[in-house]
Amino acid sequence: MIEIHNIHKSFGDLKVLDGISGVFETGKTNLLLGASGTGKSVLLKCIVGLVKPDIGSVTFDGTYFTNNKLGIRQEIRRKIGMLFQSSALFDSMNVEENVAFPLKMLTPDMPKSERLDRVNFCLKRVGLENSNKKMPSEISGGMKKRVGIARAIAPECTYLFCDEPNSGLDPLTALKIDELIKEITEEFNTTTIIVTHDMNSVIEIGDNIMFLYKGKKLWEGTRDNIMETEVPELNEFIFANRLMRDAKKVEEGEEGSHHSS
Repeated sequence: MIEIHNIHKSFGDLKVLDGISGVFETGKTNLLLGASGTGKSVLLKCIVGLVKPDIGSVTFDGTYFTNNKLGIRQEIRRKIGMLFQSSALFDSMNVEENVAFPLKMLTPDMPKSERLDRVNFCLKRVGLENSNKKMPSEISGGMKKRVGIARAIAPECTYLFCDEPNSGLDPLTALKIDELIKEITEEFNTTTIIVTHDMNSVIEIGDNIMFLYKGKKLWEGTRDNIMETEVPELNEFIFANRLMRDAKKVEEGEEGSHHSS
């Protein structure tokens, strides 16, 4: 479980995060939802320690992370897996070397054979067995995301952070990546936080959702109650998508027919 307490962050005169608190549950897919520029990625960076909040703190399973001793912060960092927006694979390394990279960094004493076993396990888990020797330039966008996920879970992470995992993917591939992240979250009981503005992800895997708007948390809930929200900014965000508007009309129509019968 990750908890954030009253997080504030400004860059110069620009206030990006304005007193955000919340809880991200273990074994669940926790979504940070909002339009571009609402502070989602900055909040993610504050949680993982890439950006220091001006005020507020973050705890990982009850251990304070912000402002704690370097050794304790490093211990927590070793348990963090990151999936970056562009997959961020090393072009000069093949798939196997990319997935092995965090293992070499974090567990340099691990025997080579053990490391290869772990790499193969992770590649198989994301459906990419026998892709070890392929270069990033030889694989599709969806496969790159899968390699990114394999690399993120290679060090047996307790916490998994995904920044816009579906960006640049076609809808079917995006759906498969969502499903894979959810499966891995449940299987390894990770605390997973996903930054997204994709309503499909919300409907498919939104166990817990925090909606940010202009640096504030305006709503919190699940995919089951997001359509019933009374928050105008969230409604505007959800129903900017015509498909979502039509879905709501259908839902309301069905409810109306139930009442009338």
